[in-house]
Amino acid sequence: MNTAVKERPDRLVLDQTAIDAAASKDLDEGAVTPSYGPWRDDIVKLLNDALATELVCVLRYKRHYFTANGEASPAIADEFLVHANEESAHADKIAERIVQLGGEPDFSPKTLLDRSHAEYDESMDLQAMVRANLVAERIAVETYRQMIALIGDKDPTTRRMLEEILTDEEEHADELRDWLGH
Repeated sequence: MNTAVKERPDRLVLDQTAIDAAASKDLDEGAVTPSYGPWRDDIVKLLNDALATELVCVLRYKRHYFTANGEASPAIADEFLVHANEESAHADKIAERIVQLGGEPDFSPKTLLDRSHAEYDESMDLQAMVRANLVAERIAVETYRQMIALIGDKDPTTRRMLEEILTDEEEHADELRDWLGH
């Protein structure tokens, strides 16, 4: 049970003493209070790996945007660019959250692919591009689902952010599935 909440049979009451103690301790930690406990470093690691994944996805979508050929390519290429920009926005949100948690976002190109859950792709065929992006989106969906389950109530703010990103990733996967066969 969270020490800041006192459960009584007739009502829920906050523990003001615990709130005051958490608020006044380690002020240099900003929003990160002691209730984050031992999980903060693990969450920052998970987020840095997600950041790497999003950055690799941005690069893959950008490459596909610029190299897509074929009859259906203009419309699909335009959507690749939309997806690239949305993945970039995800990366920004994740990096911001890492900083809020007192961590450092890892943008190092040297380790980007090693830390990413998804692969980079150099396909030249439009359908192969769509397929590669669909696989990457499905990887993202599964990765975010697992992260959400792992984090649970340990960090509700991060969990909600990941749930929002997951919604976008599921929409991307549905769009890509619809483009297969065009």
